[in-house]
Amino acid sequence: MLEGLGYIHTPAQNGFSFKKRILQLAHGLLCSVGYAFADKVLFLNPDDPKDLSSKSLLSKNKLHVLGPIGLDLTAYPYRPVDLEKPIRFIFIARLLAEKGIFEYLDAARLVKAIHPNAEFVVLGGLDPDNPAALSKHQLDEVIAENIIIYPGHVSNVSDWIADSHVFVLPSFYREGVPRSTQEAMAIGRAVITTDVPGCRETVVDGKNGFIVPPFDANALADKMIYLIEHPQEIERMGNASHGMAVERYDVHKINPILAEILLEK
Repeated sequence: MLEGLGYIHTPAQNGFSFKKRILQLAHGLLCSVGYAFADKVLFLNPDDPKDLSSKSLLSKNKLHVLGPIGLDLTAYPYRPVDLEKPIRFIFIARLLAEKGIFEYLDAARLVKAIHPNAEFVVLGGLDPDNPAALSKHQLDEVIAENIIIYPGHVSNVSDWIADSHVFVLPSFYREGVPRSTQEAMAIGRAVITTDVPGCRETVVDGKNGFIVPPFDANALADKMIYLIEHPQEIERMGNASHGMAVERYDVHKINPILAEILLEK
């Protein structure tokens, strides 16, 4: 099972570097050899088998798209939004460029210039060894500017989601199907995410949230401002997210599908 194609299949804003193209070819060769001995190869979204097949020799009858692995929905129960509180957006991911942290911070600045009472939460750890990571200095700066709320390490992520109004994942990383988005949807939160593999599987644009282009802080800010100015849409989209999570992400519905794929001959 491949839960996303990962770093070497994630383009930067100006496309793939020469190094990544070479790594893709090496990865494709290894997959061609390794998966020749596999009975089945499972993916979580439909883009991954197409893109991997373009770099490797994969037997199509071995490829299966499972969709999301799913959640125990009882661990993420629905909780209604409180529209009496300032509108709060939440980002949950490692603080890496690929996860969209810089677009999130830029969008937060744009929004707070118009709606200073809007709140922006960031949950995620620094990765000082990663050159594409948000630095400690940059984090301290945005905290000092009162751009974000950063509580550090927390063990009650679901409570932080419930205390927010909109979940935001502006990632351009090759996700499988992001688990954090599934959790937010189960709790009943509108979602803003990007039009990239994996992320776009979680949102029906205009129904349970919005899909924006990757690398575009202005488009992200526009959707945030729209939701601040139309709070009833936050509630409507959040309820739609919850309904989609119940239908698509219940692990008790997904496990039998997985078992059927594994057992079929």
